Amino acid sequence: MDCYTANWNPLGDSAFYRKYELYSMDWDLKEELRDCLVAAAPYGGPIALLRNPWRKEKAASVRPVLDIYSASGMPLASLLWKSGPVVSLGWSAEEELLCVQEDGAVLVYGLHGDFRRHFSMGNEVLQNRVLDARIFHTEFGSGVAILTGAHRFTLSANVGDLKLRRMPEVPGLQSAPSCWTTLCQDRVAHILLAVGPDLYLLDHAACSAVTPPGLAPGVSSFLQMAVSFTYRHLALFTDTGYIWMGTASLKEKLCEFNCNIRAPPKQMVWCSRPRSKERAVVVAWERRLMVVGDAPESIQYKQLTIQVLLDRLVLRRLYPLAIQICEYLRLPEVQGVSRILAHWACYKVQQKDVSDEDVARAINQKLGDTPGVSYSDIAARAYGCGRTELAIKLLEYEPRSGEQVPLLLKMKRSKLALSKAIESGDTDLVFTVLLHLKNELNRGDFFMTLRNQPMALSLYRQFCKHQELETLKDLYNQDDNHQELGSFHIRASYATEERIEGRVAALQTAADAFYKAKNEFAAKATEDQMRLLRLQRRLEDELGGQFLDLSLHDTVTTLILGGHNKRAEQLARDFRIPDKRLWWLKLTALADLEDWEELEKFSKSKKSPIGYLPFVEICMKQHNKYEAKKYASRVGPEQKVKALLLVGDVAQAADVAIEHRNEAELSLVLSHCTGATDGATADKIQRARAQAQKK
Repeated sequence: MDCYTANWNPLGDSAFYRKYELYSMDWDLKEELRDCLVAAAPYGGPIALLRNPWRKEKAASVRPVLDIYSASGMPLASLLWKSGPVVSLGWSAEEELLCVQEDGAVLVYGLHGDFRRHFSMGNEVLQNRVLDARIFHTEFGSGVAILTGAHRFTLSANVGDLKLRRMPEVPGLQSAPSCWTTLCQDRVAHILLAVGPDLYLLDHAACSAVTPPGLAPGVSSFLQMAVSFTYRHLALFTDTGYIWMGTASLKEKLCEFNCNIRAPPKQMVWCSRPRSKERAVVVAWERRLMVVGDAPESIQYKQLTIQVLLDRLVLRRLYPLAIQICEYLRLPEVQGVSRILAHWACYKVQQKDVSDEDVARAINQKLGDTPGVSYSDIAARAYGCGRTELAIKLLEYEPRSGEQVPLLLKMKRSKLALSKAIESGDTDLVFTVLLHLKNELNRGDFFMTLRNQPMALSLYRQFCKHQELETLKDLYNQDDNHQELGSFHIRASYATEERIEGRVAALQTAADAFYKAKNEFAAKATEDQMRLLRLQRRLEDELGGQFLDLSLHDTVTTLILGGHNKRAEQLARDFRIPDKRLWWLKLTALADLEDWEELEKFSKSKKSPIGYLPFVEICMKQHNKYEAKKYASRVGPEQKVKALLLVGDVAQAADVAIEHRNEAELSLVLSHCTGATDGATADKIQRARAQAQKK
């Protein structure tokens, strides 16, 4: 029996324990762990060691080494530390290593030692330096808490969305607290710290003194504290040798144990027994390990999700295994295989010993048209690795122009971006590239680029018509487009010139441009407009009133309405207004004035080139049947019926229609016959039709 229990050790009065090695670590440490900063990621994640931290006994010339191992000690990365002194290391939930420096800068590295980014914890931390730091995890992400040399706390609850919070000051705190930790309660990060026998809880607004319930008397200092992974439980180690365990809210005591050791422990952490709700605290000294437990957990741990498991396999570049798991679980492609292949491609572009052509070909052969894979994202990673040509080759496989163009612009390949934008047919995308090109190139090169792209040139002209008229003029000059230049100066003469002299000068420039374009009609019309403007100015000076900016016809009409018939006729002769058009203008103007006497004189001045039906129509429009009848008798035979009907003489209209033997005119008159008054006329038309049919 002794042989079975020989390696078991007593634990209390009724329990035994034994210790045996599960597996050996593969690392070959040249220094003891006590001489390193150590950070182990949860869930069997990687382990980071910063060897030779800044210790006084070490030579200043010796650079520290940052090593990253797997959980079993397999080397993953090793690099010389070339930055400032590091105070603390910690792993984020995404398995990124956060290195907190003494100056408040936080450097972020990947699992394989690749530098990702850095950020600062603020100017106050920079000025007062970092005494201590904690990396913690919440439901929002991973956070960093800093204790500065001024004994103030600053934290960010999520380094992915950095928002710094300066915590309230602790009254009377003149030195560093004996111990402190971070808590997460009600979705808010807090700081719990010990100052002598007192505990303080800091949130964003206040500093509150708190007391653990049921704490044994005689405590003059808290030496160590630990919070459980779920932030539900808290353990406190006092200078009396007691370990108090309770809820993190400090409202309930779970148990208290006297370990009979008053020396501060090196470490104190919470752990759980496999497949059990019971939790315990492990306390470690230099040569002693103690497990204090029986604190029931109200809920079990949330296990790692499939997506997080896949992410961790991808981080370790175990792509085939990750794909096999996706296929076995029949995950949707976008969530599974496609996502893993995209990660593989992003890793592939970092292999600088393989040519751009081979890498691009291998990625396309593996990915093809796999749904959910963005070649532009892979190209962006290639560009970030300094492989611009590879990025361009990868973008050729990207079917969405809207994804190609932004990266091409970022890579300073603006002309290629313009070609891709034009191919897409997306005018907004073309405008985006054009504005980028305009800021990037000098004016001459920009215009030459546009000349080679007709669609882009047309779009930019439309933009300039509304936003940049001077640029539009330069474009026309660059292309020797005299026709458009003429049109431009005509618009400018009215849009920008207020003085008549400036307007005429702009029109003269337009006329010269039209002559160069061999458009004599436009040139002559422009010169006529210049003559009209000068004449209108003279009319205003001599007659008063408003003439400027009137059309030629309106100018004639205004003269007639003002009784200046001679001037109107002279203007018509000067500008060769046809007789028919002049008669219409004068007829309309005199009718508007109701100057019937002048209208009659005008009608008798010579034979009307427009006939006399318009006189009848205009008079009836003015509700003057008396004047209309004067002209109805003068209307020619072909329009006589219509004129008589306009003045209401249905009977005479019927006689004329019967005389003409015109079926259309007979039908027109018949349609105007109404009621008993025109009954005889209607019968007369019907008899005439009957007689015509007999013949």
